[in-house]
Amino acid sequence: MPKLKTHSGAAKRFARTASGRFKHKQSHRRHILTKKSSQRKRHLRAPALVTMSDTPELKRMLPYS
Repeated sequence: MPKLKTHSGAAKRFARTASGRFKHKQSHRRHILTKKSSQRKRHLRAPALVTMSDTPELKRMLPYS
């Protein structure tokens, strides 16, 4: 069986955790930051986990991560 290719776009956006789930960066942190409160921006710093329903698709896109 041939080697599977990694989806390069997904590889840049998602990382696998030790427990096998995937984490991703939060949105709304790129621009127009002056109107957002410091607390809101601080909470957006933390990585979020991908929902369990989307995990099988990510496992197909990132077979070796």
